[in-house]
Amino acid sequence: MIDNIKVLRKIITGLRARYRLHCSAFDGACRGYGLSAFICLAVVTPASAQDLAFSAETTEACFSEEREGGDAFGKCVGIAADACMEQPGGYSTVGKSTCFDHERRFWDDRLNAAYKQVRAEAKAMDAEMAEIGSSAPRQAEALRDMQRAWITFRDAKCNYERSLWGGGTGGGPATLACLVYETAQQALFLEANQGLN
Repeated sequence: MIDNIKVLRKIITGLRARYRLHCSAFDGACRGYGLSAFICLAVVTPASAQDLAFSAETTEACFSEEREGGDAFGKCVGIAADACMEQPGGYSTVGKSTCFDHERRFWDDRLNAAYKQVRAEAKAMDAEMAEIGSSAPRQAEALRDMQRAWITFRDAKCNYERSLWGGGTGGGPATLACLVYETAQQALFLEANQGLN
């Protein structure tokens, strides 16, 4: 029995190093032998998930090719995350989450840049309209209100998506995938509104 526990400890120590396991000491099972055993509670991050390479070039190239006709949104959004997941460790729960989060950040950066430009244009238009005495609705305020409402909608939609997984481990990647698609759609909407004023 003691030899088995030593072997178990060696295996768990190796797994902890390889997969960064979170473990807690559990004394009850081996108390009679004056030993401690480890019960591994969860695999948090395989070492390879931290090292997954992500490139948005795939998405950008897809949009360049699809601009002339087809459904660029349906074909191109998520394609970089898919390529990221093709790497070793990419199809684990943590790997999927990592890849989707990389693409979410790519779209979030585009969204923020577009929002900043559209807001600046809207403020300039509001100032111009105020100068001529127009009573037109203020674009900058409408844009801000729309963006705030969109954030609330996005979060509610993606929380619902997570709930469909019943608390399972797929809920995390599903939430991030939802955030990718919602953020991409809003980023593209805002980019389409650049230069309208």
